[in-house]
Amino acid sequence: MLNPKSHRIIEKSCPCHCEDRFFWPRIKATNGTPIVPPPIVPEGTILPIIHRYFYIVTADLDLTNGVTLPATLFWNDNADNITEFTLFSPNGYVNLYINAVMQEGGIYTITPAALTIVPYNATLYRGTPIIIESLGFMTN
Repeated sequence: MLNPKSHRIIEKSCPCHCEDRFFWPRIKATNGTPIVPPPIVPEGTILPIIHRYFYIVTADLDLTNGVTLPATLFWNDNADNITEFTLFSPNGYVNLYINAVMQEGGIYTITPAALTIVPYNATLYRGTPIIIESLGFMTN
């Protein structure tokens, strides 16, 4: 490897005398350009509001033609069944987790009544957890 400043080869000996060892040069951290805050900060406090909804798939779901899961299949943090999802528009967003992995925004849509997953050549197997996280922001 070449030193970027001196253009010399970096060679170091290793006490174990292994030949496959590669030494990385030290990286020096520098301060970047500071981010300028917004000129107007609203008075009050911004309060996050979080609603989580849970569902465990009870039978294999073939996603080849897409699938719609009604809100009534889900329960909230208190283990209460729900009738609809709380969505915060435009001051919020929704995350979908399937098997504890956050999903891309383009593969699903959520309305207060249902979660719709677009057609995809895959299967959600019985026992797979689906979690919807709806976050909203209000001012106090």
